[in-house]
Amino acid sequence: MADFPDVSFLATKLTNTVIQYYNVEDSEWRVAKKTKDTTVWRKPSEEFSGYLYKTQGIVEDVANRIVDHIRPGPYRLHWDSLMTSMDIVDEFEENCCVMRYTTAGQLWNIISPREFIDFSFTTDYEEGLLSCGVSLDYGDVRPSFVRGFNHPCGWFCLPLKDNPKHSLLIGFIQTDLRGMLPQSAVDTAMASTLTNFYSDLRKTLKA
Repeated sequence: MADFPDVSFLATKLTNTVIQYYNVEDSEWRVAKKTKDTTVWRKPSEEFSGYLYKTQGIVEDVANRIVDHIRPGPYRLHWDSLMTSMDIVDEFEENCCVMRYTTAGQLWNIISPREFIDFSFTTDYEEGLLSCGVSLDYGDVRPSFVRGFNHPCGWFCLPLKDNPKHSLLIGFIQTDLRGMLPQSAVDTAMASTLTNFYSDLRKTLKA
C-alpha cells in the first residue's frame, strides 16, 4: 500500500475531528428521529453537502464489549443488519486497520447496495473508548456497487458513573451515499438506520 497516507497522522487527525463533533453545543443540533431509547439529531456537515448525524442511547453492557461489536472484527457482520460483507484489507496494529465492506439496499432498493473502504482506529477516551473511521478513495470499485464515502465518523462508549455495567453510546455519522438520490430518501434512511443499529446491537448483547 505504497500510496497509503501516514497512519499515525491519519489516526490523530481523525480522533481530533470526532472529538470536535462531541464538543459541539447542544443548540446546534436538531432532532431527526426519536424512539423510546435512542435519539438521533442532525446538523449541516462541514465536510459535504449532507448532514452530520449525532445519535445517543444507553446500552446495557460494558464499554469494551460494546466497542468489540462495533469496530471491524469477527462480531460486526453477524449482528449489523445493514452490513452484507466485511473484509480487513490491511492491519497496522491491534486497533487500527483498513476494511472493505458492503451494505444492503434500502427503502425498497431506492438506495442500491453500497461499498465502502474505511480506515478504522480505536483508542481510549476518558473512562471509556472511542472507535472512529473515515473512508479512503482507494482500490478498484466493484461494478455491482456504488462506492459510498464516510466523512469522519466515531462512536464514543462511556460507562455510566452510577452504573458502570451500562454505557452511554454516542455516535457521529456523516455518510455521502453518492449516486443520484433524492435528499429526502437519504435523510429517512440515515435516521432509521441509526435507530435500527442500536436496536440490533442491544438484542445481540442481551443474547
